[in-house]
Amino acid sequence: MVVATNKTSHQAIKLVDKAEIANGDVLTIHHNKTWEQFKHLQKCFEDSPGTRLSYYQGIIEILMPGTTHELFKSVLGFLIETFLFYRRIEFEPNGSATQETAGSAAIEPDESYKIQGLKLAVEVNFTSGSITKLNLYKALGINEVWVWEDGVLEVYHLKGSGYSKVNRSQIPALSKLDLAVLSECILIGETSRIEAGQKLLTAHLD
Repeated sequence: MVVATNKTSHQAIKLVDKAEIANGDVLTIHHNKTWEQFKHLQKCFEDSPGTRLSYYQGIIEILMPGTTHELFKSVLGFLIETFLFYRRIEFEPNGSATQETAGSAAIEPDESYKIQGLKLAVEVNFTSGSITKLNLYKALGINEVWVWEDGVLEVYHLKGSGYSKVNRSQIPALSKLDLAVLSECILIGETSRIEAGQKLLTAHLD
């Protein structure tokens, strides 16, 4: 199987070790690759907006997200930002900007933020992949990772040697956010962001 978006990437990406397709997402996986090969691939995909690459322990994953994936990641970001706006908390949105530790780990999350000095990454999962994302995020020192998968939101906070699943965000600015309500709002947001945003704010009125 050959995956290519242009002549250059066709030369850079030859045989794919594994490919997954789910809900419109196309994920290709390459094993036993060097950091230098990963950086070369990044350049190949500079003209492919939306494509997200990750690297960890010699594995390169290339995700071409479908419209459903982009919808949910956008809804999640909208709701997080709505909550922070309502609470009058400043934040730095970093979107899918590459986060990396040179030579060892890199990822383009679905959404990412820096909130009062702490780092949050948001992932929408439709494919399983080969990289254990939490290990990758740990290598990058991301304080908290939110994962939306199969209609469920799970939150993992980095403490000590690894991530622990928590029932409430440990980022102080988000600690009052009811995750059960947020999950309901994400599903509502699939059809109406206005209704989703209103429900989220109504549930968090002081």
